[in-house]
Amino acid sequence: MMTTRPRAERVEEVVIVGGGIAGLATALALNRVGKSCLILERWHELRESGAALGLLPNAWRALHALGIAHKLIPNYRIVRSGRVTNLETGSVQTQSFPRSSDGEENGARIVHRKALLEALAEEIPQEAIRFSSKLASIRTEVGPDSSSITVLQLEDGDIIKAKVVIGCDGLHSVVAQWLGLAQPRDSGRSAIRGLAVFPEGHGLKHETQQFLSANQRAGLIPLNDHDAYWFITHLTTPKVKELGRHPELIQREVLLNLAVDLPFEFKQMVEHSVPSTLTWDPLLFRAPWDIVLGRAHRGCVTVAGDAFHPTTPDLGQGGCVALEDAVVLARCLAHAESPKEVEESLGRYVAERRWRAALVVAASYISGSVQQASAGVWTRPLRLVRDFLFYRFIFTWIARLTLFDCGTLPKVN
Repeated sequence: MMTTRPRAERVEEVVIVGGGIAGLATALALNRVGKSCLILERWHELRESGAALGLLPNAWRALHALGIAHKLIPNYRIVRSGRVTNLETGSVQTQSFPRSSDGEENGARIVHRKALLEALAEEIPQEAIRFSSKLASIRTEVGPDSSSITVLQLEDGDIIKAKVVIGCDGLHSVVAQWLGLAQPRDSGRSAIRGLAVFPEGHGLKHETQQFLSANQRAGLIPLNDHDAYWFITHLTTPKVKELGRHPELIQREVLLNLAVDLPFEFKQMVEHSVPSTLTWDPLLFRAPWDIVLGRAHRGCVTVAGDAFHPTTPDLGQGGCVALEDAVVLARCLAHAESPKEVEESLGRYVAERRWRAALVVAASYISGSVQQASAGVWTRPLRLVRDFLFYRFIFTWIARLTLFDCGTLPKVN
């Protein structure tokens, strides 16, 4: 006879839904200001979704504030410039990251996603992460002191009552849906990404390389002397939607179709890819006006990272802005004690972050649309802008968004 596991119920001060970059960074930031929290992660372990990501100056400022930048910097060289080759015309343009006025180094470091997650998780008590905990529903109830308590129902039947809830549960956030934020929109483009490993060395220059062709853009960037990250963004078609999470199908589609006209060195990257790192994803984003006008907090519940402001990857800002969120959110909550103070603090956090996030999302979308240059009747004008203006003038201006400084965390006794 089967027995039913008794339903467990517990009370927590702060619960973070999601154990990705945003969730771990937020937990660490809160710990730094003396706030303990519980992370609910749906998977049975920290999930490495994606092979690598670019961390630009704004991310490194946040990582310095979190106290873990020193763990990563020695292992990854900075990339300051690159080349953009138009495969249709043969023209080659240079692309440089803007310089900071405060003397901070410019450029990006491409890091292993696993390394970033581990650097964050190492600073968080192991018991603060509860794995295999998928959120099913949210509701509120009035506590004994007449304050509002958020009740989280998990799929296994357990119930967690929290005074503060922070949704870091990604693109299809349950918390964002409960708040009433608009669903992310489909850009009409998709991205295939992977990590190539060359035990004997790949021989690439330490720079970004991009290749433009009809309806797609490809790029490769070395992480170090042995590993290189590559991507292809293209128009979404019914055929590529069938790729899903099947590494063999993804690799075959790239080699036989998408990369046919790309240089030999790019095809080598695809051939040397670690299968588990190969991913295909539609590029989704939340409209900037939905970020600015939408309800991003209710009472003592809010969102951060992709749950708040999902963006296309064209400026490499998804993870970077999530790290900013963590620092700002912890700073706002540092001295909040009563439910009223917490609610006011979350309001300040949302007010501080929504315009910044909306601007990054808009700039990323514009950057991707111009570089892809595939928009029906607008295709020809976009290609003219891309080929003669974007990399020379517009990119440098847009990329200044990556120099943002989210500030530091307050010291606590």
